[in-house]
Amino acid sequence: MADDKKLVEQITSMDEDFAQWYTDICKKADLIDYSSVKGCMIIRPYGYAIWELIQKNLDTRFKELGHENVYMPMFIPESLLQKEKDHVAGFAPEVAWVTHGGSEKLTERMCVRPTSETLFCEHYANIIRSYRDLPKLYNQWCSVVRWEKTTRPFLRSREFLWQEGHTMHATAEEARAETVQMLNVYADFHEKDLAIPVIKGAKTPSDKFAGAEDTYAIEALMHDGKALQAGTSHYFGDGFAKAFDITYTDKENKVVHPFQTSWGVTTRMIGGIIMTHGDNNGLVLPPAVAPIQVVVIPVAAHKPGVIDAASALADRLKGDFRVKLDASDNSPGWKYSEYEMKGVPLRIEIGPRDIEAGQCVLVTRHNREKTIVKLDELEKAVAEKLQAVRDGLYEKALANRQRRTYDCETMDEIIKKLAEGGDGFVRAMWCGDPECEDKVKEVTGVGSRCIPLEQEKISDKCVCCGKPATQLVYWGKAY
Repeated sequence: MADDKKLVEQITSMDEDFAQWYTDICKKADLIDYSSVKGCMIIRPYGYAIWELIQKNLDTRFKELGHENVYMPMFIPESLLQKEKDHVAGFAPEVAWVTHGGSEKLTERMCVRPTSETLFCEHYANIIRSYRDLPKLYNQWCSVVRWEKTTRPFLRSREFLWQEGHTMHATAEEARAETVQMLNVYADFHEKDLAIPVIKGAKTPSDKFAGAEDTYAIEALMHDGKALQAGTSHYFGDGFAKAFDITYTDKENKVVHPFQTSWGVTTRMIGGIIMTHGDNNGLVLPPAVAPIQVVVIPVAAHKPGVIDAASALADRLKGDFRVKLDASDNSPGWKYSEYEMKGVPLRIEIGPRDIEAGQCVLVTRHNREKTIVKLDELEKAVAEKLQAVRDGLYEKALANRQRRTYDCETMDEIIKKLAEGGDGFVRAMWCGDPECEDKVKEVTGVGSRCIPLEQEKISDKCVCCGKPATQLVYWGKAY
């Protein structure tokens, strides 16, 4: 038991140092390792298995809506990147450039893709000719490179994995509908499968994606009260289409430009799971993306029949759940700590007395609640417990957000409430002036996160200047 306790104590308390707690979990739950490539991470098998489940779930959703997967080159010629000036200006500080091929200097340098709008546009210009070619609903799973100065595993690294959807539509109305639809897909996935409540909203003009007419985002609140932008969806209008001379002949035989969207989520979601659900014993995974949903642990495994009984339970469940039997010679206490560290949602314990009584013990990771279950009721009980884990995680995260959400009418009130209650979302009215947006951040330390789609009027006046307000805005400190 001393060794078991020591294993748990290896994680820094989140209340003592949240940043170190986060790093400890990334390392000690076997999610990542560091690399000699500065600013990049190695995603280990357990961490990558979480990403694979995220990818599988989202890919199914995308395809149900008619999207197809493609793959674009990872290199973008500088001349191609320069075609959309706002876009290149927005990404210039983060671009990694390739200047040599082997020992020879390239005649034109190429960037390693920070995003692929320009490549998709070049391709669309070659294949879109008629209204019959629309819509084009493409998605790409790949890695991108952005030369970040400050990095942290999953949240911000120089190379990261993501998906990027790029679609073309005949009308602005269709493109706008696609933009909102994909925002809703991300929100639904986060809330139902990741058990992370989110706020859906539009970014302010100063915070839009480079080259977009409108940017929408889902914003989540982490355990420590900081916000995480968990996904974005962009409406480009016909700006890129004009820059890349993408045209088609419509039903009236007129040559016109199509309208474009882009949307994406990244491995940052894994960081969001850690910071929303994790505790001082380690990772806590929602069942939908847990590589191991159920771990079966034999108790007093040296006694006759225990391993066989545990193995039989695991075999029964494998058709419906992701199950692991740990029949190693480590102690049960060590195993409990190990799988708590890895965030396995449900643990099944079975020993000689359980076998004799025709039962087993179920332990849910998020609250350590123990339940005795008859063996002939096991499948139903496991399904119910996994749903209870998801629901419990969501309710806890929602309660944290509600507790840390403050309605404020002045900047002094923002400062006071954050000082009293800690970091969180601030809901305050805004006049729409970017100078007021900047002033709020300068004075209070919280920046605009989004203009929620569901608007409320909590005051008539701008939180900064006192002039008539036009919109409710969520403000906060962010990762």
